Amino acid sequence: MKILIVDDNNTNLIVLKALSAKVEGNEVYTFNVPAEALAWCEGNEPDLVLLDYMMPDIDGFQFLTRFRAMASKRETPVIMVTADNEMEVRYRALELGANDFLTKPVDKTEFLARMRNMLALRQSRKQLADRAEWLAEEVKKATADIVLRERGAIFLLSKVAEYRDPETGAHILRMAHYSRLIGERIGLSGDDLQLLFDAAPMHDIGKVGIPDHILLKPGRLDDAEMAIMRQHARIGWEILKSAPFENALFNVASEIALAHHEKFDGSGYPQGLAGEAIPIMGRIVAVADVFDALTSARPYKPAWELDRARAFIAENAGRHFDPACVEVFLAAWDEVLAIRARYDDPSEA
Repeated sequence: MKILIVDDNNTNLIVLKALSAKVEGNEVYTFNVPAEALAWCEGNEPDLVLLDYMMPDIDGFQFLTRFRAMASKRETPVIMVTADNEMEVRYRALELGANDFLTKPVDKTEFLARMRNMLALRQSRKQLADRAEWLAEEVKKATADIVLRERGAIFLLSKVAEYRDPETGAHILRMAHYSRLIGERIGLSGDDLQLLFDAAPMHDIGKVGIPDHILLKPGRLDDAEMAIMRQHARIGWEILKSAPFENALFNVASEIALAHHEKFDGSGYPQGLAGEAIPIMGRIVAVADVFDALTSARPYKPAWELDRARAFIAENAGRHFDPACVEVFLAAWDEVLAIRARYDDPSEA
């Protein structure tokens, strides 16, 4: 461990260094100029400081104040060495962060006992800090493992919907990336962006509850069939909200499932929400999902040309879509095209 001794008297430095050397395994650093000692502390971590009180230019109080102000120096043990027996000096030193005191002339036995006590305290604190750091790292690993498991569950749920839906896996990838692009441009936090990206693929999980003759019908749905089809938003919400534990990812996914067919003017379903009453994640996914659905071929329709789909999105800002989401989506058109090219369906190429 590193012991720092600061005293303007060279004789005192020699004596204190010799006494400190009696405790093996330590490195001793001495300074007779307090400013130089403080400069050394800027780049080094002493484990114990022996500090003289009566020094010119920078006294013990001033040194201690500047030392404690340094990063990572708040917990370093400091023993103040002084010939002054007045209690006011000790009170002031304690207020500034001194841990113990020695009175000149220094008694050898007392010095070694106090130094060993302070070094043992320092060692215990370092071990606790190391333990806390190890625990934090283990928690981080465990959390990362949980996140991976959650994403795996999401992927499997999304695949379930994919097998029953004429939409493809590439659609899920594209709309998730479109959603993240929009979310990033409107200022979502990093954590919220990740939640959006991970949850968006489950937006249509409720289609597992829609009969095949409706879900896979090649032609236009009649009113009765459309009423059944629209139930998928609430079915998806019920599936995702049924998790037997509190989970941010599934909460966001359930919110998206319920809200992504709402329209900005209030004419959507299932709740008829309007404007900012529609959760922001749902407003984002609405743009991403509709754009990709329009530009993708389905058994009941050919793919729209990109310019036509872009015009539709623009024309429906404020009606179907949140204008802010539309604005940033169209402003990032080059990135939209890059995402589409990267995750294009081979069958649609």
